[in-house]
Amino acid sequence: MSQPILALSRCLSHGWAPQAQLRASLEVTQQQATQAKCQLLQLQKQSSQIQSSACTLASSVSGKFSSLLQALEMQHIAALRSIEAAKTQALAQAQDEEQRLQGHLEVLARHGCRIQELLEQGDAQTFLQESQLLQPPGPLGPLTPLQWDEDQQLGDLKELLRRLCGLLLENREHPGPPAKPVNLGPVEAPGPLARIPSTICPLRRKLQQNYRNLTFDPVSANRHFYLSHQDQQVKHCYQSQGPAGPGSFELWQVQCVQSFQAGRHYWEVHASDHSVTLGVSYPQLPRCRLGPHTDNIGRGPCSWGLCVQEDGLQAWHNGEAQRLPGVSGRLLGMDLDMASGCLTFYSLEP
Repeated sequence: MSQPILALSRCLSHGWAPQAQLRASLEVTQQQATQAKCQLLQLQKQSSQIQSSACTLASSVSGKFSSLLQALEMQHIAALRSIEAAKTQALAQAQDEEQRLQGHLEVLARHGCRIQELLEQGDAQTFLQESQLLQPPGPLGPLTPLQWDEDQQLGDLKELLRRLCGLLLENREHPGPPAKPVNLGPVEAPGPLARIPSTICPLRRKLQQNYRNLTFDPVSANRHFYLSHQDQQVKHCYQSQGPAGPGSFELWQVQCVQSFQAGRHYWEVHASDHSVTLGVSYPQLPRCRLGPHTDNIGRGPCSWGLCVQEDGLQAWHNGEAQRLPGVSGRLLGMDLDMASGCLTFYSLEP
């Protein structure tokens, strides 16, 4: 009777080993499946990121090339117009010289004919009398050089083309519409303050005690303005950056987010090499165009402005301008003392 029990026990022991192996194999399979799924999700995520990055990069590059082509076309037209104007001026000068020479040739021809007539004169007395009265033409004079210089016509074209090509190397902090800098270069409100004394403004270190880190307000920006660098740089663009909002300026203008009710405040602005107006105003500064100017800072009684131009500076208030001779530099400091009602501009570089 003991043999069947032994046989049964032996059968059970032999049957348990394959089940354990299968369960272990199943566990390994499930772990591998879980790992494969994780890797698949990771791969899909990376593929999606590559696709998104490629689309963004392609859009950015296309925008930059579009901007570059547009700027090149405009400069191409301007260069051809300049060459045409210079050619017209030089050819007009050549025509004047040609008329002068033709006139001199006519005088010489008439003089030669008169000499020939006298030589054929049979009456000696008449010959002597009229030959003494005959006056030779005046001297011809040197030929006036024509005002035409190919190198002068090129001017700064090479530097301009280099700057335009630099559009392709601009940073891509903002994947939105690319900036298209033209005549109005960037105007920057510096970020973290570098306490550097100015050689021409010894008060700078003291003024920086009231330093304010200002930022531009995108809502107020004209639709041809492009803000970057955490809204601390603004560029003017030929192409509109979008529809005009209810609070945006109709003029080429933008205001800062910060406003002050009292106290003393100082900030610094780095302007481009082109004309730009800086200043302060009360909130009621009009958003619409009131006259022929491209901005209204200092054009009325509620704002004060400093117009920085290529050939100098002008202070504006209530529509009246005062030229400031002998002021240079594009890094400017602005000190607003509301207690005394005084706004002071400082030139911080030679």
